[in-house]
Amino acid sequence: MKVVGLVSGGKDSCFAMMKCLQYGHEVVALANLLPANDSVDELDSYMYQTVGHQIVVSYANCMGVPLFRRRIQGSTRRHDLSYNMTTGDEVEDMFILLKEVKKQIPSVTAVSSGAIASDYQRLRVENVCSRLGLISLAYLWKLDQSLLLQQMIETGIVAITVKVAAIGLDPSKHLGKEMSYLWSHLLKLNELYGSNVCGEGGEYETLTLDCPLFKYARIVLDEFQLVLHDSNSIAPVGILHPVSFHCEDKPKSDSVSDTNSNSNGFCLENMGSVIEVQSESLETVENKCHPSHSHVPLDLSQLETRKLHTSRTRKDNTFSISCWLQDSETSVDLKEDLKMILLKIESEVNEAGFSWENVVYIHLYISDMNMFGIANETYVNFITQEKCRFGVPSRSTIELPLSEAGLGRAYVEILVTNDQSKKVLHVQSISSWAPSCIGPYSQATLHKEILHMAGQLGFDPPTMTLCGGGPIGELEQALVNSEAIAKSFNCSIMTSAILFVIYCSKSTSKLDRISLQEKQNSFLNQTKRLLNPVFLYVLVPDLPKRAFVEVKPMLFVEDNNNTETEEVVNDLKYEENHFDSCFKPEKWHDECVQTCLVHDRICAVVLSITSENFNCFNVDNAEEKMGKVAKFCIYRLDKVLSQNYYSWDDVTNLRIYFPTSSNISHEKLSLMFKTRFDEFAETTKRLKICNEPIFNIVPVIGAGSCATSMDDIITCELLARKS
Repeated sequence: MKVVGLVSGGKDSCFAMMKCLQYGHEVVALANLLPANDSVDELDSYMYQTVGHQIVVSYANCMGVPLFRRRIQGSTRRHDLSYNMTTGDEVEDMFILLKEVKKQIPSVTAVSSGAIASDYQRLRVENVCSRLGLISLAYLWKLDQSLLLQQMIETGIVAITVKVAAIGLDPSKHLGKEMSYLWSHLLKLNELYGSNVCGEGGEYETLTLDCPLFKYARIVLDEFQLVLHDSNSIAPVGILHPVSFHCEDKPKSDSVSDTNSNSNGFCLENMGSVIEVQSESLETVENKCHPSHSHVPLDLSQLETRKLHTSRTRKDNTFSISCWLQDSETSVDLKEDLKMILLKIESEVNEAGFSWENVVYIHLYISDMNMFGIANETYVNFITQEKCRFGVPSRSTIELPLSEAGLGRAYVEILVTNDQSKKVLHVQSISSWAPSCIGPYSQATLHKEILHMAGQLGFDPPTMTLCGGGPIGELEQALVNSEAIAKSFNCSIMTSAILFVIYCSKSTSKLDRISLQEKQNSFLNQTKRLLNPVFLYVLVPDLPKRAFVEVKPMLFVEDNNNTETEEVVNDLKYEENHFDSCFKPEKWHDECVQTCLVHDRICAVVLSITSENFNCFNVDNAEEKMGKVAKFCIYRLDKVLSQNYYSWDDVTNLRIYFPTSSNISHEKLSLMFKTRFDEFAETTKRLKICNEPIFNIVPVIGAGSCATSMDDIITCELLARKS
């Protein structure tokens, strides 16, 4: 990609551009924001480093690319972590600056920034990039700062401190010193006080005088002044003010002449020039570059002619809603089917008094992964960042054999909560940390101690391409990506997992699946588990990007301030076990169930009815036998719930997977389970009879609790949570 590098003059922005080159991109322009008054060294800004701005003007000459500069007119108007376009905010100066870069160099498609740990800065860069249709590159994001600084020094970045403001840093001793000189001292300060080695907490700021990007010249600082801003005895604050400097030419090489042979649509005479961007004031900024997705008005009359079916769990504060088109003959195409389904779900959510901002997670099932782009276009007409003030929901997208089950081309399940306590991780920047989520879906959402993670593919994060090594390589990378996301919430997939759902493409062989099981076990057994997670393997026709494997972990993240659960548990009483009165005990009745219980708060269950189990039901008629299986599943799940003091009102979702090879239609199986649930409710009084089922039937190629035998007749996945 053609990249414009956001530069402050610091070491981080320069090293980020070096990373861009490492991953095959080309830096074709620079962009810099500076104070309106040249005599001002530093602005009171959360976004921009401006100390040393007098020298940044030389970067164009040193690198041989144009430098676009704008004087900052705005100030910090929006203090929230999240950001939306705000008139008069300093972020809008960046928007105007990058808009001009894109106008003059249309080939630019990405923006590089040196963000390492600041969500505040990253989110604002991502907001501007999204509005301009650019991709944010943040290759330093979440990297270990000690190793990062070491790499900067070893790769030839010569940067000096131009500001110090932390305990252990003395302006008279440490200003103007190179990073190579200060490295050991910064490591010591990290050990003593927890200081950020790269200065991410404002401990210090730097100015790059030379680096491998500077092909034509290096900067020599001839004269400077030390200015003491705060003489605090613990953490004095001082800055270095450049008085005079010059550029020292470097010997020309063949590689340098080759580098600039391509003008990227920019006038060759202006390569290495400085362009002042002054065209717009902040008061007239309008978001015209990247039009927002239009809202789809609710027209429920469109739904009347479609055989749309819904299901909903009964928990009052967190519940799932599913919607599908029952009759494939009334299906038009994926776009129309998905539109109708999302319209129906939106109306159901609105009727319950909520909106898309209350949605925690979305399962998007489609009939053909070749239509993923069309599905995504339809999806973003409904779920947008503007509609989700507290963060967009996480998502998993899977191809299912919907047509073989007699369904339409789309099927959607959402998890809804009645509060706004969710914490969303949505990183749109491409980095070395974990795969980016460019669009209205996030990496993970934490709600009431459950971390719902988006389905993870085996993407190599910095290149966003599937890694090599086949299914095993993809699984390992997907687990590494999952672990990176988990660490952002101070947990681990190896110790905190409740449930793993592993989707396998039908293109994986049986030998692959044996190896998948072994790789997963070896990865997760690297440390002692705090929980005993349950596992569910699902065989599907296809996955995004033709991946072999997609991993969807669910984790427990303890909230030490949670006091509600104890009160709920003390009020519950153990109720009669109805299962044992209906079914004669057999050994496999316990073996078919996996359960993960978390501190009397969360209960995850996977129930597998294998072919061998199925044959234990001595009924000749196939439909009657399946009806018997449905009753068994309901009563066996009820036994798990009741024995652990849960009720059906605690259930947030219940999925029932069935293979389309079983030669029973989705509609017939749904009716069987609905009938048995109604009979169970009438007999036990542990459940209210409702028109909508509390479960959703999911057609698959196969499913099971083991990767080597995804041939269950029926597989149930249940999650219950108290409070």
